[in-house]
Amino acid sequence: MTKVLFAAAEAAPFYKTGGLGDVSLALPKALTAAGATVRIVLPYYEQLFPEQYRDQIADVTHFWVQVGDHAQYCGIKTLTLAGLQYYLIDNQDYFGREGLYGYWDDGERFAFFQMAICEMMERVAFIPDVLHLNDWHTAFIPVLLAEKYYWIEAYRAIKTVLTIHNLQFQGIYNPIVLDSLFRIGTQTFTDDGIAFYDQVNFLKGGINFANAVTTVSPSYAQEIQTTAFGERLDGVLRANQGKLQGILNGIDTTLYDPETDPALPANFSVKALAGRATDKAALQKQIGLPVADVPVFAVVSRLTKQKGMDVLLDSLNDFLMAQKAQLIVLGTGEPALEQAFKTYQAAYPKQVAAQIKFDVNLAQLIYAGSDCFVMPSAFEPCGLSQMMAMRYGSLPLVHLVGGLKDTVTPYNRFTGAGTGFGFDDFQPAVLRKMMTQVCQVYHDTPKAWRQLQQQAMRQDFGWTASAGTYLQLYQDIMS
Repeated sequence: MTKVLFAAAEAAPFYKTGGLGDVSLALPKALTAAGATVRIVLPYYEQLFPEQYRDQIADVTHFWVQVGDHAQYCGIKTLTLAGLQYYLIDNQDYFGREGLYGYWDDGERFAFFQMAICEMMERVAFIPDVLHLNDWHTAFIPVLLAEKYYWIEAYRAIKTVLTIHNLQFQGIYNPIVLDSLFRIGTQTFTDDGIAFYDQVNFLKGGINFANAVTTVSPSYAQEIQTTAFGERLDGVLRANQGKLQGILNGIDTTLYDPETDPALPANFSVKALAGRATDKAALQKQIGLPVADVPVFAVVSRLTKQKGMDVLLDSLNDFLMAQKAQLIVLGTGEPALEQAFKTYQAAYPKQVAAQIKFDVNLAQLIYAGSDCFVMPSAFEPCGLSQMMAMRYGSLPLVHLVGGLKDTVTPYNRFTGAGTGFGFDDFQPAVLRKMMTQVCQVYHDTPKAWRQLQQQAMRQDFGWTASAGTYLQLYQDIMS
Protein backbone atom coordinates (compact mmCIF):
# COMPACT_ATOMS: atom_id res chain seq x y z
CA MET A 1 0.00 0.00 0.00
CA THR A 2 1.57 3.28 -1.15
CA LYS A 3 2.11 5.86 1.59
CA VAL A 4 1.63 9.43 0.40
CA LEU A 5 2.22 12.73 2.18
CA PHE A 6 0.28 15.41 0.29
CA ALA A 7 1.74 18.88 0.95
CA ALA A 8 -0.07 22.08 -0.01
CA ALA A 9 -0.52 25.67 1.13
CA GLU A 10 -4.32 25.34 1.23
CA ALA A 11 -7.07 22.73 1.26
CA ALA A 12 -10.83 22.70 1.48
CA PRO A 13 -12.79 22.57 3.71
CA PHE A 14 -10.44 24.64 5.87
CA TYR A 15 -9.26 27.34 3.48
CA LYS A 16 -9.06 27.79 -0.27
CA THR A 17 -8.46 30.60 -2.74
CA GLY A 18 -8.95 28.56 -5.92
CA GLY A 19 -8.60 25.18 -7.56
CA LEU A 20 -5.63 24.11 -5.43
CA GLY A 21 -7.85 24.14 -2.34
CA ASP A 22 -10.45 21.92 -4.03
CA VAL A 23 -7.84 19.49 -5.38
CA SER A 24 -6.13 19.22 -1.99
CA LEU A 25 -9.31 17.72 -0.59
CA ALA A 26 -10.65 15.76 -3.55
CA LEU A 27 -7.48 14.05 -4.78
CA PRO A 28 -6.37 12.69 -1.37
CA LYS A 29 -9.94 11.50 -0.82
CA ALA A 30 -9.90 9.65 -4.18
CA LEU A 31 -6.41 8.23 -3.59
CA THR A 32 -7.56 6.89 -0.23
CA ALA A 33 -10.61 5.29 -1.84
CA ALA A 34 -8.26 3.66 -4.36
CA GLY A 35 -6.22 2.05 -1.59
CA ALA A 36 -3.38 4.47 -0.82
CA THR A 37 -2.50 5.64 2.69
CA VAL A 38 -2.65 9.42 2.45
CA ARG A 39 -1.93 12.16 4.96
CA ILE A 40 -2.10 15.87 4.22
CA VAL A 41 0.14 18.62 5.61
CA LEU A 42 -0.92 22.28 5.61
CA PRO A 43 -0.03 25.51 7.39
CA TYR A 44 -2.18 26.25 10.41
CA TYR A 45 -3.66 29.65 9.56
CA GLU A 46 -5.27 30.03 12.96
CA GLN A 47 -7.34 33.15 12.21
CA LEU A 48 -8.82 31.49 9.12
CA PHE A 49 -9.38 28.01 10.50
CA PRO A 50 -13.15 27.27 10.64
CA GLU A 51 -14.58 27.34 14.13
CA GLN A 52 -16.53 24.09 13.70
CA TYR A 53 -13.34 22.02 13.35
CA ARG A 54 -11.22 23.57 16.10
CA ASP A 55 -12.31 21.25 18.88
CA GLN A 56 -11.09 18.27 16.83
CA ILE A 57 -7.48 19.49 16.68
CA ALA A 58 -4.91 17.70 18.86
CA ASP A 59 -1.31 18.66 19.56
CA VAL A 60 1.25 16.11 18.37
CA THR A 61 4.65 17.63 19.11
CA HIS A 62 6.72 20.76 18.73
CA PHE A 63 10.30 21.56 17.84
CA TRP A 64 12.44 24.38 16.49
CA VAL A 65 13.29 24.98 12.84
CA GLN A 66 16.43 26.92 12.00
CA VAL A 67 15.52 29.68 9.55
CA GLY A 68 18.82 31.36 8.79
CA ASP A 69 20.21 32.59 12.09
CA HIS A 70 16.91 32.25 13.94
CA ALA A 71 15.33 29.21 15.58
CA GLN A 72 11.59 29.35 14.88
CA TYR A 73 8.94 27.51 16.87
CA CYS A 74 7.13 24.77 14.94
CA GLY A 75 4.06 23.12 16.43
CA ILE A 76 2.55 20.04 14.83
CA LYS A 77 -1.17 19.61 15.27
CA THR A 78 -3.43 16.98 13.77
CA LEU A 79 -7.05 16.21 13.12
CA THR A 80 -8.92 13.56 11.19
CA LEU A 81 -11.89 14.60 9.10
CA ALA A 82 -13.96 12.38 6.79
CA GLY A 83 -11.35 9.65 6.96
CA LEU A 84 -8.39 11.92 6.09
CA GLN A 85 -5.65 12.73 8.58
CA TYR A 86 -4.20 16.22 8.46
CA TYR A 87 -1.02 17.66 9.95
CA LEU A 88 -1.08 21.40 10.62
CA ILE A 89 2.19 23.35 10.85
CA ASP A 90 1.80 25.99 13.55
CA ASN A 91 3.81 29.20 13.79
CA GLN A 92 1.76 32.27 14.53
CA ASP A 93 4.40 34.75 13.34
CA TYR A 94 4.19 33.22 9.87
CA PHE A 95 0.63 31.91 9.63
CA GLY A 96 -1.43 33.80 12.21
CA ARG A 97 -2.58 36.38 9.67
CA GLU A 98 -5.77 37.51 7.94
CA GLY A 99 -4.83 36.05 4.54
CA LEU A 100 -3.01 33.09 3.04
CA TYR A 101 -0.65 34.86 0.65
CA GLY A 102 0.49 38.23 -0.60
CA TYR A 103 2.83 39.22 2.23
CA TRP A 104 6.28 40.78 1.89
CA ASP A 105 7.84 37.77 3.66
CA ASP A 106 6.06 34.97 1.75
CA GLY A 107 9.46 33.59 0.74
CA GLU A 108 10.45 33.19 4.38
CA ARG A 109 7.03 31.90 5.43
CA PHE A 110 7.06 29.09 2.90
CA ALA A 111 10.76 28.38 3.33
CA PHE A 112 9.90 27.67 6.97
CA PHE A 113 6.88 25.60 5.93
CA GLN A 114 8.97 23.41 3.63
CA MET A 115 11.76 22.83 6.15
CA ALA A 116 9.13 22.11 8.81
CA ILE A 117 7.61 19.41 6.58
CA CYS A 118 11.02 17.82 6.08
CA GLU A 119 11.78 17.86 9.81
CA MET A 120 8.28 16.74 10.78
CA MET A 121 8.23 13.40 8.97
CA GLU A 122 10.59 11.56 11.36
CA ARG A 123 9.02 13.16 14.43
CA VAL A 124 5.49 12.01 13.58
CA ALA A 125 6.76 8.61 12.40
CA PHE A 126 5.23 8.95 8.95
CA ILE A 127 7.87 8.45 6.27
CA PRO A 128 6.01 8.40 2.95
CA ASP A 129 6.88 6.49 -0.17
CA VAL A 130 5.85 9.57 -2.12
CA LEU A 131 5.82 13.24 -1.20
CA HIS A 132 3.21 14.87 -3.43
CA LEU A 133 3.99 18.59 -3.64
CA ASN A 134 1.83 21.37 -5.02
CA ASP A 135 2.93 24.68 -6.54
CA TRP A 136 5.85 26.86 -5.47
CA HIS A 137 4.97 26.86 -1.76
CA THR A 138 6.23 23.25 -1.50
CA ALA A 139 8.28 22.91 -4.72
CA PHE A 140 11.66 23.48 -3.05
CA ILE A 141 11.36 20.33 -0.94
CA PRO A 142 13.08 18.06 -3.52
CA VAL A 143 16.03 20.47 -3.46
CA LEU A 144 16.09 20.36 0.35
CA LEU A 145 15.95 16.57 0.43
CA ALA A 146 18.97 16.47 -1.89
CA GLU A 147 20.99 19.30 -0.34
CA LYS A 148 19.99 19.76 3.30
CA TYR A 149 18.44 16.54 4.60
CA TYR A 150 20.39 13.97 2.55
CA TRP A 151 22.02 12.67 5.75
CA ILE A 152 18.69 11.35 7.11
CA GLU A 153 18.77 7.73 6.00
CA ALA A 154 15.01 7.23 6.38
CA TYR A 155 14.38 9.89 3.73
CA ARG A 156 16.59 8.47 1.01
CA ALA A 157 13.90 6.29 -0.56
CA ILE A 158 11.26 9.06 -0.66
CA LYS A 159 10.15 9.91 -4.20
CA THR A 160 8.71 13.31 -5.08
CA VAL A 161 5.90 14.41 -7.40
CA LEU A 162 5.39 18.12 -8.08
CA THR A 163 2.02 19.25 -9.43
CA ILE A 164 1.90 22.66 -11.12
CA HIS A 165 -1.56 24.17 -10.73
CA ASN A 166 -0.62 27.55 -12.21
CA LEU A 167 2.80 28.20 -13.75
CA GLN A 168 2.37 31.94 -13.33
CA PHE A 169 3.29 31.74 -9.63
CA GLN A 170 6.87 30.55 -9.12
CA GLY A 171 8.40 31.86 -5.88
CA ILE A 172 11.32 33.96 -7.17
CA TYR A 173 13.76 35.43 -4.63
CA ASN A 174 17.24 36.87 -4.18
CA PRO A 175 19.94 34.14 -3.99
CA ILE A 176 20.73 35.32 -0.46
CA VAL A 177 17.82 33.12 0.69
CA LEU A 178 20.00 30.04 0.18
CA ASP A 179 21.97 31.07 3.25
CA SER A 180 19.65 33.50 5.06
CA LEU A 181 16.69 31.09 5.05
CA PHE A 182 17.73 27.56 4.08
CA ARG A 183 21.36 27.56 5.25
CA ILE A 184 22.52 25.62 2.19
CA GLY A 185 25.36 26.37 -0.20
CA THR A 186 25.25 27.61 -3.77
CA GLN A 187 26.08 24.33 -5.51
CA THR A 188 22.53 24.10 -6.92
CA PHE A 189 22.57 27.72 -8.14
CA THR A 190 23.05 26.72 -11.78
CA ASP A 191 21.02 26.89 -14.98
CA ASP A 192 20.01 23.25 -14.63
CA GLY A 193 19.29 23.74 -10.92
CA ILE A 194 17.51 26.63 -9.23
CA ALA A 195 19.04 29.71 -10.91
CA PHE A 196 16.61 31.91 -12.82
CA TYR A 197 17.93 35.16 -14.32
CA ASP A 198 20.24 35.68 -11.30
CA GLN A 199 17.44 34.84 -8.87
CA VAL A 200 16.38 31.67 -7.05
CA ASN A 201 13.20 30.11 -8.40
CA PHE A 202 11.47 27.67 -6.03
CA LEU A 203 9.27 26.19 -8.76
CA LYS A 204 12.18 25.71 -11.16
CA GLY A 205 14.04 23.87 -8.41
CA GLY A 206 11.09 21.52 -8.00
CA ILE A 207 10.83 20.91 -11.74
CA ASN A 208 14.51 20.00 -11.97
CA PHE A 209 14.79 17.98 -8.75
CA ALA A 210 11.43 16.17 -8.45
CA ASN A 211 11.11 12.59 -9.70
CA ALA A 212 7.96 13.49 -11.63
CA VAL A 213 6.17 16.70 -12.60
CA THR A 214 2.47 16.90 -13.39
CA THR A 215 0.10 19.61 -14.50
CA VAL A 216 -3.65 19.59 -14.13
CA SER A 217 -4.64 18.89 -17.74
CA PRO A 218 -2.98 17.26 -20.76
CA SER A 219 -3.31 20.35 -22.96
CA TYR A 220 -1.76 22.63 -20.32
CA ALA A 221 1.20 20.24 -20.07
CA GLN A 222 1.80 20.81 -23.78
CA GLU A 223 1.08 24.55 -23.74
CA ILE A 224 3.57 25.38 -20.97
CA GLN A 225 6.38 23.99 -23.10
CA THR A 226 5.82 26.91 -25.51
CA THR A 227 6.96 30.51 -25.18
CA ALA A 228 3.33 31.71 -25.32
CA PHE A 229 2.32 29.90 -22.11
CA GLY A 230 5.66 28.92 -20.55
CA GLU A 231 6.13 31.95 -18.25
CA ARG A 232 9.89 31.91 -19.06
CA LEU A 233 10.16 28.30 -17.85
CA ASP A 234 9.25 26.68 -21.18
CA GLY A 235 12.87 25.70 -21.84
CA VAL A 236 13.16 24.08 -18.41
CA LEU A 237 9.92 22.19 -19.00
CA ARG A 238 11.01 21.01 -22.44
CA ALA A 239 14.26 19.78 -20.90
CA ASN A 240 12.19 17.82 -18.34
CA GLN A 241 9.43 16.65 -20.70
CA GLY A 242 10.36 13.02 -20.07
CA LYS A 243 9.00 13.31 -16.53
CA LEU A 244 6.20 15.80 -17.31
CA GLN A 245 2.61 14.57 -17.55
CA GLY A 246 -0.80 16.25 -17.70
CA ILE A 247 -3.44 14.59 -15.49
CA LEU A 248 -6.88 16.16 -15.60
CA ASN A 249 -8.35 17.40 -12.34
CA GLY A 250 -11.79 16.20 -11.34
CA ILE A 251 -14.60 17.47 -9.15
CA ASP A 252 -16.31 15.96 -6.13
CA THR A 253 -19.40 14.48 -7.76
CA THR A 254 -21.10 13.84 -4.42
CA LEU A 255 -20.70 17.48 -3.38
CA TYR A 256 -21.71 18.84 -6.79
CA ASP A 257 -24.86 16.87 -7.51
CA PRO A 258 -28.05 18.59 -8.71
CA GLU A 259 -30.13 15.65 -7.47
CA THR A 260 -29.12 16.18 -3.83
CA ASP A 261 -27.67 19.72 -3.56
CA PRO A 262 -29.31 21.39 -0.53
CA ALA A 263 -28.54 24.87 -1.92
CA LEU A 264 -31.12 24.44 -4.69
CA PRO A 265 -34.81 25.35 -4.38
CA ALA A 266 -35.57 22.39 -6.69
CA ASN A 267 -33.40 19.36 -7.31
CA PHE A 268 -33.26 17.78 -10.75
CA SER A 269 -31.46 15.15 -12.81
CA VAL A 270 -30.40 14.51 -16.38
CA LYS A 271 -33.60 12.47 -16.87
CA ALA A 272 -35.87 14.97 -15.10
CA LEU A 273 -34.81 18.53 -15.87
CA ALA A 274 -38.00 20.31 -14.85
CA GLY A 275 -36.49 21.56 -11.59
CA ARG A 276 -34.02 23.72 -13.54
CA ALA A 277 -36.81 26.13 -14.53
CA THR A 278 -37.68 26.60 -10.85
CA ASP A 279 -34.02 27.23 -10.01
CA LYS A 280 -33.66 29.70 -12.88
CA ALA A 281 -36.65 31.71 -11.72
CA ALA A 282 -35.39 31.64 -8.13
CA LEU A 283 -31.98 32.85 -9.29
CA GLN A 284 -33.41 35.72 -11.32
CA LYS A 285 -35.64 36.76 -8.45
CA GLN A 286 -32.90 36.54 -5.82
CA ILE A 287 -30.52 38.83 -7.67
CA GLY A 288 -33.11 41.27 -8.90
CA LEU A 289 -33.40 40.43 -12.60
CA PRO A 290 -36.78 40.05 -14.36
CA VAL A 291 -38.07 36.49 -14.25
CA ALA A 292 -38.16 35.81 -17.98
CA ASP A 293 -37.51 33.07 -20.51
CA VAL A 294 -34.29 34.53 -21.88
CA PRO A 295 -30.83 32.98 -21.99
CA VAL A 296 -29.03 33.63 -18.71
CA PHE A 297 -25.26 33.86 -19.07
CA ALA A 298 -23.20 33.49 -15.90
CA VAL A 299 -19.70 34.04 -14.59
CA VAL A 300 -18.41 32.67 -11.29
CA SER A 301 -14.77 33.63 -11.23
CA ARG A 302 -11.94 35.76 -10.01
CA LEU A 303 -12.40 38.98 -11.95
CA THR A 304 -8.98 39.15 -13.60
CA LYS A 305 -7.52 39.47 -17.08
CA GLN A 306 -6.19 35.92 -16.79
CA LYS A 307 -9.83 34.82 -16.60
CA GLY A 308 -10.63 36.85 -19.74
CA MET A 309 -12.87 39.32 -17.95
CA ASP A 310 -11.48 42.25 -19.96
CA VAL A 311 -12.38 40.48 -23.21
CA LEU A 312 -15.88 39.73 -21.88
CA LEU A 313 -16.41 43.36 -20.88
CA ASP A 314 -15.29 44.59 -24.31
CA SER A 315 -17.83 42.28 -25.96
CA LEU A 316 -20.82 43.23 -23.81
CA ASN A 317 -22.18 46.57 -24.96
CA ASP A 318 -23.12 45.62 -28.52
CA PHE A 319 -24.30 42.20 -27.36
CA LEU A 320 -26.65 43.53 -24.66
CA MET A 321 -28.14 46.10 -27.03
CA ALA A 322 -28.82 43.44 -29.66
CA GLN A 323 -29.98 40.47 -27.59
CA LYS A 324 -32.68 39.77 -25.03
CA ALA A 325 -30.33 38.06 -22.62
CA GLN A 326 -29.16 38.40 -19.02
CA LEU A 327 -25.69 38.24 -17.46
CA ILE A 328 -24.93 37.36 -13.84
CA VAL A 329 -21.40 37.90 -12.52
CA LEU A 330 -20.28 36.55 -9.15
CA GLY A 331 -16.75 37.14 -7.89
CA THR A 332 -14.12 39.60 -6.79
CA GLY A 333 -10.83 40.63 -8.33
CA GLU A 334 -9.12 43.58 -9.98
CA PRO A 335 -10.87 46.81 -8.83
CA ALA A 336 -11.12 48.25 -12.35
CA LEU A 337 -12.87 45.10 -13.60
CA GLU A 338 -15.19 45.00 -10.58
CA GLN A 339 -16.17 48.61 -11.27
CA ALA A 340 -16.70 47.95 -14.97
CA PHE A 341 -19.23 45.20 -14.23
CA LYS A 342 -20.99 47.51 -11.75
CA THR A 343 -21.15 50.17 -14.49
CA TYR A 344 -22.81 47.70 -16.85
CA GLN A 345 -25.29 46.80 -14.12
CA ALA A 346 -26.18 50.48 -13.75
CA ALA A 347 -26.54 50.89 -17.53
CA TYR A 348 -28.51 47.64 -18.06
CA PRO A 349 -30.32 46.98 -14.75
CA LYS A 350 -32.78 44.51 -16.33
CA GLN A 351 -30.00 42.53 -18.02
CA VAL A 352 -26.89 42.61 -15.80
CA ALA A 353 -26.42 41.68 -12.13
CA ALA A 354 -22.93 42.19 -10.73
CA GLN A 355 -22.50 40.36 -7.41
CA ILE A 356 -19.04 41.52 -6.31
CA LYS A 357 -18.56 39.04 -3.49
CA PHE A 358 -17.85 35.40 -2.68
CA ASP A 359 -20.96 33.33 -1.93
CA VAL A 360 -20.84 29.52 -2.10
CA ASN A 361 -24.60 28.99 -2.01
CA LEU A 362 -25.26 31.59 -4.68
CA ALA A 363 -22.58 29.94 -6.85
CA GLN A 364 -24.45 26.63 -6.63
CA LEU A 365 -27.71 28.31 -7.58
CA ILE A 366 -25.97 29.99 -10.54
CA TYR A 367 -24.71 26.63 -11.81
CA ALA A 368 -28.25 25.24 -11.58
CA GLY A 369 -30.20 28.27 -12.81
CA SER A 370 -28.04 29.74 -15.58
CA ASP A 371 -28.20 28.58 -19.18
CA CYS A 372 -24.66 29.34 -20.32
CA PHE A 373 -21.54 29.48 -18.16
CA VAL A 374 -18.91 31.86 -19.61
CA MET A 375 -15.19 31.09 -19.14
CA PRO A 376 -13.16 33.10 -21.67
CA SER A 377 -9.82 32.55 -19.86
CA ALA A 378 -6.64 33.78 -21.52
CA PHE A 379 -5.10 30.56 -20.20
CA GLU A 380 -6.55 27.89 -17.93
CA PRO A 381 -4.42 25.12 -16.39
CA CYS A 382 -7.53 23.03 -15.76
CA GLY A 383 -10.56 24.89 -14.55
CA LEU A 384 -13.18 23.26 -12.35
CA SER A 385 -16.13 25.62 -12.83
CA GLN A 386 -16.86 24.43 -16.36
CA MET A 387 -17.13 20.84 -15.05
CA MET A 388 -19.43 21.93 -12.23
CA ALA A 389 -21.55 23.93 -14.66
CA MET A 390 -21.92 20.95 -17.02
CA ARG A 391 -22.94 18.70 -14.14
CA TYR A 392 -25.77 21.14 -13.42
CA GLY A 393 -26.78 21.56 -17.07
CA SER A 394 -25.34 25.04 -17.64
CA LEU A 395 -23.57 24.88 -21.00
CA PRO A 396 -20.04 26.30 -20.90
CA LEU A 397 -18.80 28.87 -23.40
CA VAL A 398 -15.01 28.70 -23.25
CA HIS A 399 -11.79 29.85 -24.85
CA LEU A 400 -10.35 26.55 -26.08
CA VAL A 401 -7.13 26.45 -24.06
CA GLY A 402 -5.73 24.15 -21.37
CA GLY A 403 -8.24 22.20 -19.35
CA LEU A 404 -11.14 24.00 -21.04
CA LYS A 405 -10.10 22.44 -24.34
CA ASP A 406 -9.79 19.03 -22.64
CA THR A 407 -13.22 19.08 -21.00
CA VAL A 408 -15.60 20.97 -23.33
CA THR A 409 -16.63 19.63 -26.75
CA PRO A 410 -17.91 22.52 -28.92
CA TYR A 411 -21.43 22.20 -30.34
CA ASN A 412 -21.67 20.82 -33.86
CA ARG A 413 -24.93 22.05 -35.37
CA PHE A 414 -24.83 19.39 -38.11
CA THR A 415 -24.48 16.34 -35.86
CA GLY A 416 -25.83 17.66 -32.56
CA ALA A 417 -22.62 16.56 -30.82
CA GLY A 418 -21.06 18.67 -28.09
CA THR A 419 -21.22 19.64 -24.43
CA GLY A 420 -20.91 23.42 -24.79
CA PHE A 421 -19.49 26.15 -27.01
CA GLY A 422 -15.91 27.15 -27.72
CA PHE A 423 -13.75 29.64 -29.62
CA ASP A 424 -10.06 29.87 -30.50
CA ASP A 425 -9.46 33.49 -31.47
CA PHE A 426 -9.12 35.45 -28.22
CA GLN A 427 -10.96 38.61 -29.33
CA PRO A 428 -14.03 40.46 -27.99
CA ALA A 429 -15.74 40.33 -31.39
CA VAL A 430 -15.33 36.55 -31.53
CA LEU A 431 -16.72 36.09 -28.01
CA ARG A 432 -19.67 38.35 -28.86
CA LYS A 433 -20.35 36.28 -31.98
CA MET A 434 -20.31 33.07 -29.90
CA MET A 435 -22.67 34.54 -27.28
CA THR A 436 -25.02 35.49 -30.11
CA GLN A 437 -24.84 31.91 -31.43
CA VAL A 438 -25.72 30.62 -27.95
CA CYS A 439 -28.84 32.82 -27.99
CA GLN A 440 -29.81 31.49 -31.42
CA VAL A 441 -29.51 27.84 -30.36
CA TYR A 442 -31.43 28.57 -27.15
CA HIS A 443 -34.34 30.30 -28.94
CA ASP A 444 -34.46 28.56 -32.31
CA THR A 445 -33.63 24.92 -31.54
CA PRO A 446 -34.85 24.04 -28.04
CA LYS A 447 -34.53 20.30 -28.77
CA ALA A 448 -30.85 20.70 -29.66
CA TRP A 449 -30.37 22.79 -26.52
CA ARG A 450 -31.93 20.13 -24.33
CA GLN A 451 -29.80 17.45 -25.99
CA LEU A 452 -26.64 19.50 -25.32
CA GLN A 453 -27.63 19.88 -21.68
CA GLN A 454 -28.10 16.15 -21.27
CA GLN A 455 -24.83 15.36 -23.03
CA ALA A 456 -23.02 17.80 -20.74
CA MET A 457 -24.64 16.40 -17.59
CA ARG A 458 -23.65 12.85 -18.52
CA GLN A 459 -19.93 13.66 -18.59
CA ASP A 460 -17.93 11.89 -15.87
CA PHE A 461 -15.68 14.40 -14.16
CA GLY A 462 -15.13 12.37 -11.00
CA TRP A 463 -11.67 11.74 -9.57
CA THR A 464 -11.58 7.95 -9.94
CA ALA A 465 -9.72 7.79 -13.27
CA SER A 466 -7.26 10.56 -12.40
CA ALA A 467 -6.52 9.04 -8.98
CA GLY A 468 -5.72 5.76 -10.74
CA THR A 469 -3.33 7.59 -13.07
CA TYR A 470 -1.59 9.20 -10.07
CA LEU A 471 -1.27 5.82 -8.32
CA GLN A 472 0.32 4.37 -11.45
CA LEU A 473 2.71 7.33 -11.59
CA TYR A 474 3.69 6.72 -7.94
CA GLN A 475 4.38 3.08 -8.76
CA ASP A 476 6.44 4.01 -11.81
CA ILE A 477 8.79 6.34 -9.91
CA MET A 478 9.06 3.95 -6.95
CA SER A 479 10.11 0.99 -9.13
